[in-house]
Amino acid sequence: MNIVSTIVPVFVIIFLGLYAKRRGFFSPDFLNQANRLVYYIAIPAMIFSSIAKASLKTEVHLSVILITFFALTAVAAAAFGLARVLNMPRPSKGSFIHCAFHGNLGYIAFAVAFYYLGNQGFVKTAIISGFVMILQNVLAVFVLQFHSEKNEGSPKLRDTLKKTMANPVILSALAGILVSFFSIPLPEIVDRSLDILKGMALPLALLIIGASLSFESLKPRLMNVGIAVFLKLIIAPAIGFFLFRIFSIQPEHYLPGLIVLASPTATLTYIMAKEIGGDPDFAVAAISICTLLSSVTYGFWLTLG
Repeated sequence: MNIVSTIVPVFVIIFLGLYAKRRGFFSPDFLNQANRLVYYIAIPAMIFSSIAKASLKTEVHLSVILITFFALTAVAAAAFGLARVLNMPRPSKGSFIHCAFHGNLGYIAFAVAFYYLGNQGFVKTAIISGFVMILQNVLAVFVLQFHSEKNEGSPKLRDTLKKTMANPVILSALAGILVSFFSIPLPEIVDRSLDILKGMALPLALLIIGASLSFESLKPRLMNVGIAVFLKLIIAPAIGFFLFRIFSIQPEHYLPGLIVLASPTATLTYIMAKEIGGDPDFAVAAISICTLLSSVTYGFWLTLG
């Protein structure tokens, strides 16, 4: 498994998306529609197809899921503590914490896992991500609502869980798990249709990520964004890595979890900041610099792993 030949092409496509956006190939309306296509159709098709044809008895490693959960929760708690002492407006504190733990799983982590670990590693990553996405979304809503200037009460747990479980990535992972668990065969027409759909998932997702990058809002927030990025790209995977090693988990089992933990800040942090009351400019800055630096940190963690 050549790390350079895996990481470099992924980020070549990302920067091609950035270049195409600046050259006027991608309009904002096209990006919105393309993002919906990837998020609601292509990525779920890829996840469902891969998990449905996998053997869950060999793909699920409970210890990896639990350690990944612990690492993300620990980083969220550390970011919450740091936000108390950093000089930021209240909404910026919410986005600071959110950007420190909410990783880009559906676009970046899946691409790295697929091209570095192959289909079997991708399946493990998708299963872990299905559980992690639930944790990330629940934590995000609580953190953003707690720090929002519009906050007038406690977040409603039932509403949060309903919105989280309606996530198309989670639904596709759960459906794939059921099909695999009960050994339900996929009709050939369905299987081939899914193969066509999933073929466009990762390339289009990476182009969209690149076209969404923006560095204009970084300068006035450089120090705080830098701390959030450090927590996301260094501290979160470091906690996971050392716990994986302490518990003597083999690399073929823990690498999918490490790829999840090392993923850069999710583009969803910007959307949630706008909807719930965080700081969208902080989120854009964190997404951009975190995505850029992850091209280096991913290589480091995969080499170490």
